[in-house]
Amino acid sequence: QVQLVESGGGLVQPGGSLRLSCAVSGSIASFNAMGWYRQAPGKQRELVAAISNIGTTNYADSVKGRFTISRDNGKNTVDLQMNNLKPEDTAVYYCNINFRIYTGTWTTRTYWGQGTQVTVSS
Repeated sequence: QVQLVESGGGLVQPGGSLRLSCAVSGSIASFNAMGWYRQAPGKQRELVAAISNIGTTNYADSVKGRFTISRDNGKNTVDLQMNNLKPEDTAVYYCNINFRIYTGTWTTRTYWGQGTQVTVSS
């Protein structure tokens, strides 16, 4: 069973920084993508940043230049460094991993963490 455990959320003032961490345990494929999504009240969940197992990254336009995603393949962890936070970054942040496995046919498996609250307010 695959489990994702997030940490690092909290309350921060505008312009401040936070670092989110996610530890993945269980049986996962080596070729995978890990990422962070967020969901604000009344809005759909959206991709914040993603990183492949070889380090290719993808960011939402709204966080480019402020957020940095990184991963440690040996430890199966993914971090999100968030700088210059804005009130509109307030949301529940979810860690995600997805990969394909072959069980007669190729199937994509997706797993989510429980979410961690990030609140940006003065």
